[in-house]
Amino acid sequence: MLAHCVFLNFSDAYDAEARMAVLRGLGELVDQIDGMVGFHYGPNLDFENKTPDHKDGFIVMFRDREAHLKYEQHPRHVELGGQLVDMCVGGADGILVYDISCE
Repeated sequence: MLAHCVFLNFSDAYDAEARMAVLRGLGELVDQIDGMVGFHYGPNLDFENKTPDHKDGFIVMFRDREAHLKYEQHPRHVELGGQLVDMCVGGADGILVYDISCE
């Protein structure tokens, strides 16, 4: 199992609905990509006040790296990923990604 964890520093120019619309769109890929087994998204609660700039994020669970590659190459992911880059402060620099093996 692979956890793909993404943390976003959205620009204030985008309201919560615009932000969540992109994340919901990514979540819809669970039904389209074999091996994409879960998608969770929402605001960063940041109980320890360690990541105030990354106010939203999501975690995608994949069966394996092969499923993750299908996700990376899926046209809808490419489209929505481009939107996320455009929506974040500093573009791609406003996005943190961690891929964790959950063996």
